[in-house]
Amino acid sequence: MQITDLLVDLPANLPNELVATLLQTERLRIERIVSHAHASPPNFWYDQDEHEWVLLLAGAARLEIKGAASPLELRPGQAILLPAHQQHRVAWTTPDEPTVWLAIFYR
Repeated sequence: MQITDLLVDLPANLPNELVATLLQTERLRIERIVSHAHASPPNFWYDQDEHEWVLLLAGAARLEIKGAASPLELRPGQAILLPAHQQHRVAWTTPDEPTVWLAIFYR
């Protein structure tokens, strides 16, 4: 048995988001995502075939959901369920510290 600490070994400087798959089966994938002042490219929207439940563990982020009146601000401990094909994008992550996400994708 091994203990995994999702808040250690966080790089101080990331040119790109860091995505690590922690567990994967045919119907489920769990990822740790580390962002540091990252955002989705302009006019880019995620449109995934899987549902995504995401929990913010550290840092802060702003998500835009297509059709929503305003962006969602996420702080540590907050989670959101993004149903399959719910178009969304990361508008902002904090530049002052790493933003750490736990993302669970399922069918």
